[in-house]
Amino acid sequence: MYKSGVNMKGRIHSVETCGTLDGPGIRFIIFMQGCPLRCQYCHNPDTWKIEDGKEVTVNEIMEEVVKYKSYMKFSGGGITVSGGEPLIQSNFVLELFKKCKEEGIHTALDTSGCIKLENVKEVLNYTDLVLLDIKFFDEVKYKEITGGNLELTIKFAKYLSLINKPMWVRYVLVPNLTDDLDIIEEMAEFLSTLKSLEKVEILPFHKMGEYKWEKLGYDYRLKKTKAPTKEIIEKVKSVFKKHGLNVK
Repeated sequence: MYKSGVNMKGRIHSVETCGTLDGPGIRFIIFMQGCPLRCQYCHNPDTWKIEDGKEVTVNEIMEEVVKYKSYMKFSGGGITVSGGEPLIQSNFVLELFKKCKEEGIHTALDTSGCIKLENVKEVLNYTDLVLLDIKFFDEVKYKEITGGNLELTIKFAKYLSLINKPMWVRYVLVPNLTDDLDIIEEMAEFLSTLKSLEKVEILPFHKMGEYKWEKLGYDYRLKKTKAPTKEIIEKVKSVFKKHGLNVK
């Protein structure tokens, strides 16, 4: 059994033991429960309400994580904490990442950055990589799409650059919602100023979570929205590349 002096509790939605899409290598991914945003294209609306999650301790999670250390070491992987928005349970993430560091496990944080920076700086001290989800780059439309505040995310990104924290920026491309090339150009200009940005990942919109909206009784506004074409994906990538950014 993994021993720890800390028995911090948190609420999680689920885990994925051998993920390959949320950071480098093979990763143990924890989807935390609770999110301050209400993104129109969210594919995990069942993570929104923190009270709906399963309560676990740091020890219980670590007992599972350490079983996969050999896979992580071989592949250059580690642990990724996602959500929901993991930083609304920042104390839990902090204790979890401290234990990961004791075990020599790489830590990645998948976040919208839509959180008060002052509350989460210590977590970043134990974070090896930040996967920063920037939903859109227009303040008014950002609020319309997510219900959140773009300025918090911008401040978060600037701080990551200031402390030279490695980051990947992720951008969900939704036709007729987040595909405005002029706004994307503004975003690319901003990203080009971030010295610790390693790459930009374009995530094409999909509707695999639509059934969850219906099951929960939520109004899904993107029923008629289709996945972006290869043509628009390439156009968006070219905007980022024009600004010298590494785009996947």
